[in-house]
Amino acid sequence: MMTRWLLALLFCATFAPSAQAGVGPEALRAFLKNTHTLEADFDQRQVDAQGRVGRYSGKLYLERPGRFRWDYAVPAGQLIVGDGKRVWFLDPDLEQVSHRSQDSALKGTPAAVLIGEKDIGDAFEIVDLGESGKLDWVELLPKDEGSQFERITLAFDKGVIATLEMEDKFGQSTRFHFRDVKSNIELKPALFEFRQPNGFDVFEY
Repeated sequence: MMTRWLLALLFCATFAPSAQAGVGPEALRAFLKNTHTLEADFDQRQVDAQGRVGRYSGKLYLERPGRFRWDYAVPAGQLIVGDGKRVWFLDPDLEQVSHRSQDSALKGTPAAVLIGEKDIGDAFEIVDLGESGKLDWVELLPKDEGSQFERITLAFDKGVIATLEMEDKFGQSTRFHFRDVKSNIELKPALFEFRQPNGFDVFEY
C-alpha cells in the first residue's frame, strides 16, 4: 500500500523545470510555467523485483501551489490527498487512515519541487533523450546517492504529459500512462480537503 502511494508522490515533481536545452526539458519548463491546475486519468503498471505485476488506475488532480489528490479507482477507494499542510492516505480495505506533515512526507521526493518553489536542477541531472514514437523524452537522474530511485523517464506529446517510467533501487519499475489531460481548469476546493470516514483507525507517522 505505502509503496504505491510513495511512487505516486515521487511522480508529481517530474513536472518541474530544468536549465537544460532540448525539447523534453523545454516541455518540463513550459509545463511548470503555464500549468496551475491539472486533471488527468492514469493507468499504472508496477513490476517488483520478483516479476510480480500490479495494475492500478484512477484520476489525478493538482493545484499549485501545494495541493494534490490521487483517486484510485482500482483498487477502489484508495486515496491520497495533500492539502498543503498534511498528506492523508486512505485504505478502505484495511479501514485505515495514515497522515503526516506534508513537509515531512515529501522531503527528499521530487513531489516537493512541483508544489513548491524549488528548482529541480538542484536535485537532478536532466538529460534530453530526443524523440521516439512521436513523443519527446527526458530523463531525470538523482544527484543524491541516497535517493530511493535510479531514474525517472517521462514523455510529452506536443507539450502534454503522456508517460512516466520509474526505476527504484529495489528492482521495482513503475509506468504511468496519462489520458484526458486537462490543464488550467477550475477544480473544486473540496477535492483537496480530506474527510475522515467514521470507524477507521487513524495513524500519524
